[in-house]
Amino acid sequence: MTSDKSNSNKKEKLEKSLENIYNIFQDISDYADEISKSRCPYKNAKNLCTASFSCKNQHFVDKNDLPVCVGSHKLDYRFAWEVDKPIKNND
Repeated sequence: MTSDKSNSNKKEKLEKSLENIYNIFQDISDYADEISKSRCPYKNAKNLCTASFSCKNQHFVDKNDLPVCVGSHKLDYRFAWEVDKPIKNND
């Protein structure tokens, strides 16, 4: 019987641990969703655009480098993406 009780305790600890991990990842996911509404997910830490498609906020300084993202963090970027047009160099 002690084995059954031990297994039951292990199961309870496992379930509690999994619930804790789920809550942590849920918080991370909720925060990421909120941030994605105001910061372009293709903008890296150096404010360069890593998107492989055209966006109205791309500014090419050197055609061999990534474009600079000239958008504001206060904008909703989701409508800036133009996936049906090829990338152009500030024509």
